Amino acid sequence: MAQADSAPPAQNQLRRQLGLRDLVLAQILCVVGSSWVGVAAGLGRAQALTWIAAMLLFYLPCAATVIALNRIMPLEGGVYVWAHQAFGDLAGFLTAWNLWVYGIAVTAAILYAIPTELAYLIGPSAAWLPESHAASIAIVLSIVAAITIATVVGLDWGKWIHNTGGIAMLTVFAVLILLPAWALLHHTVPHGMDLALQVPARNMRSLALFGQMLIGALCGLEYIAIFAGESRQPARNIARSVWISSPIICAMFILGTSSVLVFSRPGHIDFIAPIPQTLRLALGNTGFGSFVAIVAILLLQLRLLGAASYIFAGVTRLPMTVGWDHLLPAWFTRLHPSRKTPVNSILMSAALVSLLVVAATIGVHAQEAFQVLSNASLTHYELTYMAMFAIPIAATPALRNQLPRWLKYVALAGFCSSLFSLLISAYPFVDVVDPRAYAIKIAGVVIISNILAVTFYKLRKNRSRQLFSK
Repeated sequence: MAQADSAPPAQNQLRRQLGLRDLVLAQILCVVGSSWVGVAAGLGRAQALTWIAAMLLFYLPCAATVIALNRIMPLEGGVYVWAHQAFGDLAGFLTAWNLWVYGIAVTAAILYAIPTELAYLIGPSAAWLPESHAASIAIVLSIVAAITIATVVGLDWGKWIHNTGGIAMLTVFAVLILLPAWALLHHTVPHGMDLALQVPARNMRSLALFGQMLIGALCGLEYIAIFAGESRQPARNIARSVWISSPIICAMFILGTSSVLVFSRPGHIDFIAPIPQTLRLALGNTGFGSFVAIVAILLLQLRLLGAASYIFAGVTRLPMTVGWDHLLPAWFTRLHPSRKTPVNSILMSAALVSLLVVAATIGVHAQEAFQVLSNASLTHYELTYMAMFAIPIAATPALRNQLPRWLKYVALAGFCSSLFSLLISAYPFVDVVDPRAYAIKIAGVVIISNILAVTFYKLRKNRSRQLFSK
């Protein structure tokens, strides 16, 4: 096994553009999704206890594992490099594949939510927009073109898009969290204000919501490590970004969900755009309240654009780093001559995101299409997390000896949480046209994509052996 802290020579060509401030804002941008306060609010008064359980069982193990692994392997590619050095070529390739599929699908899912957000921004006259496939596709494909250009230009510009998105998210959540206080001053609190620690109902829907919250809501801390080769002092600063951002992220989720529940009841919550829905319910459609709601919804659009740009940029780095290990063609490793970004990987990823957005709109309603996109990507991410958490437990002794002994017990909790989330992810928590077909879609996507990955890996290995034998 190669030295865990030795960077490949190609990494030295990359520009180190990301400082601690950029990393902290990127963590908030990536982890805090606007839809998850709506998903959690579906649990009603049990949301706070469920959030706390999810944070103890998944978020804290994830934070500890990321800090420990990044300390000994602060390399471009992040979790791919960690799995590759821990378990070898095939495991590393499959880890990169699942993370790459997640990034492609979730970028499309984030962008797919923008027409719904715009409908809330414009008002009742635009209620048709999310269900108009032609209009939604036109909007999303225009944004794909814009973030592709930004990614080619590089992180010296791209980080400002990401930072703006992170600041926008902080601002929106500050408004959301303060809404109950505003309503109390105006004597318009419809459902009361509390953080009751009620135990969730014992049914499949509660389990499905909890499984979604474990990884779907709390994932993303490790994603910044993909950019370790483009970060300043990555071993130190990525760990510090986790420490700084984590308490902020946890407070945003718990307090934000509580605010949603002040103005909405389970069963009447929009899982795609709960924050715009809550702002409209709290502030109304006229006067100053309407103005604040419009500004907040505009900030959410900035957050969505920032998150899509950030996740897309990470997706484009994975084929490059896998190519450095000769597991993909060298075509993916070619850098732009002046910007030093993987331009071929960027263009291919942009084409796939566009294709996925178009395909997801065929034959289903907007909310189900969004959920299929989210869950199909989540199943791949769950496999990525299982690989990451397996490193402290089952990696080679040489690597495990560099990690704290207690980490394997913490990682075991994270591994079991990831497995549970994987198993429950095929159960829909929104109304769908055909629940059985929905589950088959989710399970089928992850199985077929990984079969394709293994097939590609074996074919490339055989081709490499044939070329070497000649």
